Formats: sequence, C-alpha cells, structure tokens
Amino acid sequence: MASTKFSRALFFIFASSFLLQAALAEIICDDLPKDKCAFAIASSGKRCLLETYASRGGFIEYQCKTSDVYVEKLGGHIESDECVRACGVDRRMVGISSDSLMEPHFIATLCSASCFQNCPNIADLYFNLAAGEGVFLPELCDKQRTNPHRAMIELMSSGEAAPGPASTSEQEKILSAEAPAPFWF
Repeated sequence: MASTKFSRALFFIFASSFLLQAALAEIICDDLPKDKCAFAIASSGKRCLLETYASRGGFIEYQCKTSDVYVEKLGGHIESDECVRACGVDRRMVGISSDSLMEPHFIATLCSASCFQNCPNIADLYFNLAAGEGVFLPELCDKQRTNPHRAMIELMSSGEAAPGPASTSEQEKILSAEAPAPFWF
C-alpha cells in the first residue's frame, strides 16, 4: 500500500514536471522548424516568418526568423493545421505579403466562417495586411459574400495613384480640373 502511494506520488511529480515545462516553454522563431514557422507567433508577441537564403553550396535554404510585427494578444502561438487548411494558407509562404488579398478564391476562403471566426491569428494577420492597403477586412468580407466581383474591384482600386515622375504642376491642374456637367438631350 505504501509503495502504491509512493508510485502515485512519483508519477504525479513526474507528470507535473512535464506540465510545468510545457507551461514555461518559450516559442522562439529562430528555433522553429520551417514547417511550423509561417503563421506562428513568438512568446515575445512578434510574428515569425519564413525567409530564404543561399547556402554556401548555392542552394536555396529556408529559415525561420522573427519579424518586427508585434501581435498583442496571441504571443506564443503556433497556428493549427486545421486553421491553415480552413483559411487556405500555405506554411511554405515566404515573408509577409498582402498579394494573396488580390485573389478572389483566397478572399472567399479567408472570409469563410470556418476561417474568419475560428482562426483569430490568421484573421488578425490579414486584417492588418488589408488595413495597410486601405481596406477594412470585415467590410470586404461582407461585400465578398454579397457581390464578389464588386469586392475585388473595390479592393484593386483602394489606393490612390501617385503622380508620375514626369508630372508637372500644369499637368496636375489639368488632371484635377472638374469635368463639365453631362449634356442631356
């Protein structure tokens, strides 16, 4: 009986040590394998990103690095495979880019309930990428559900074009002049 209590106590201490290690485990981007890097957030709160570099042999290699992008509430998070699938993202994505926001199929997948409502890390990332493009992602998602073609047109026209290097003040005056009212018959 005493040995049974001792065995249970020993097992409890052993199991507790694993839980304590897991609770204190720190996620460091540079230590993550390349298949877990993209869409991970270090314990410091900074996003991890997959980068490429040329090895000494001239081969392209991948490494996980810490970005300067800080995420407030999701520190120490490695995105689940379920969310990666639900959101249509690829763990082999190199860097952080808003380019995929220009793809209608990706927007539809990102805006789906299984992604947008259940995967806050990916939703937060693309919310901020869209904001950088001057787009409010929840509004884009609403438009995507009702009129996908119109949503893409608005997304592509979200930024203002800057004048070219050859433009002069006279050209700018002409370009900004009001158009005459339409003539109705």
